[in-house]
Amino acid sequence: MAVMASTANMLIAFQPNNNANLRKLQPPPSISSSLTTPRKSINSTTLCKATTSTISTNDSSLASTITELQETPSPPKQPQPDISSVWRKLHGEDNWVGLLDPMDPRLRTELIRYGEMAQACYDSFDYDPYSKYCGSCRYPREEFFELLDMRHLGYSVSRYIYATANINLPKFFRRSRWPHKLWSQHANWAGYVAVSDDETTKKLGRRDITIAWRGTVTHVEWVADLMNYLRPISPEVACDDPEVKVEAGFLDLYTDREPSCGYCKYSARQQVLAEVKRLIEKYEDEEVSVTITGHSLGSAMAILSAFDIAETGLNVKKENKSVHVSVITFSGPRVGNLRFKERLESKHGIKVLRVHNTHDMVPKSPGFLINETSPEWLFKLAQGLPWSYTHVGVDLELDHKNSPYLNPNGDSACAHNLEAHLHLLDGYHGRKREFESSSGRDVALVNKDCDFLRDEESVPPAWRQDLNRGLVRGPHGRWMQPDRPTLVHDHPQDTDLHLNQLGLL
Repeated sequence: MAVMASTANMLIAFQPNNNANLRKLQPPPSISSSLTTPRKSINSTTLCKATTSTISTNDSSLASTITELQETPSPPKQPQPDISSVWRKLHGEDNWVGLLDPMDPRLRTELIRYGEMAQACYDSFDYDPYSKYCGSCRYPREEFFELLDMRHLGYSVSRYIYATANINLPKFFRRSRWPHKLWSQHANWAGYVAVSDDETTKKLGRRDITIAWRGTVTHVEWVADLMNYLRPISPEVACDDPEVKVEAGFLDLYTDREPSCGYCKYSARQQVLAEVKRLIEKYEDEEVSVTITGHSLGSAMAILSAFDIAETGLNVKKENKSVHVSVITFSGPRVGNLRFKERLESKHGIKVLRVHNTHDMVPKSPGFLINETSPEWLFKLAQGLPWSYTHVGVDLELDHKNSPYLNPNGDSACAHNLEAHLHLLDGYHGRKREFESSSGRDVALVNKDCDFLRDEESVPPAWRQDLNRGLVRGPHGRWMQPDRPTLVHDHPQDTDLHLNQLGLL
């Protein structure tokens, strides 16, 4: 008996047998850049729309007629609102008093925007051990935001940041399983520095330099790798107070370098300071801000680099004009001791807003036993101990159990997930207010890399995947891993000049 089956309007991925259209075939997965329209399409993927097809067991054939080639349109983006008159308040001038409860809608938009810039670090990072480019950024610096479908932000990347893999944080560093194809023996891509364009600068009220640090791709497990003891920040970071201490592993990641490697012959610290100095001098006649963001381990790097920028004096321009430095972090750990906090906040005036899920364990580390929540007498008594930590800045606590879309029993990785934090921000209006989405943000983004949504949402877990694990058909029809554009070291020629002027060489 012949069995007939039909399918209507079937979408089939169309893939040529050459590498010419590699960028179209392997588009960057859409990240959370739309705040107004649900994102259920795959950007820039060439699709074939097939007509009704008939399958017969008599000939076991599938007869399909391709009738139309179409590009999936990108959803409209929410334009950057004009915050030129209030940006200092949104970035902590008054420590966010009156803006968090109830949540100021302009602040919410700012937090989500910087959260997306931190998420871009994950979405562009090659963490596949079967890729010969594992540990690098997938996209050229000049096209970073374009290939991530984030041009609407109005920023361009001026420099990539690389860190050396010589330190004991194995879950931060990723290596290819093909040792003969390593793009670098010592380096991993750690983030980027970006600067706002002219149009966006007008809406922001200043030229914004953003530093985005990548976190770990193994979610919570990296906490186990921490040395978990405090070490004086000097001499690695010049500071005249020997009692200012930070977690030893964070300091190593920030300051270590490998002279034999073109990517990390400068430490992450040197790369960031040289680029911030160059950009501040380039825009000497404009009002400039430095905004630093990161998630998880990237949060620690953000706070550490903000302290360093102020300690080095980069936030003071000619004629003593100050550069506003603020930090917006997501689900970050404690970084240093009480003296670190006091110097960061009181002496340098750095504004830090920490966003975290109350059920996440990472913000409770290190210093799990002795921290700012301990009895005051115990906290003061333990100040000299190498495991007495305290958080810095202002805290914005979220609760994933308030969202009707999330599984209240999600595991620790779900509670730590950055996309989940952005989802919670979108629906947060205040501590005692119900969750209500403010922008129609697509909830499917939460499950991009985890399994956190309720089954009623019908979104599969960890849906963000590369087409064919990155393989394409070569000229002779064989499947192969294509070459990418040559990875350049991306160190500006005047890096040594700026570092010499800072006394760092």
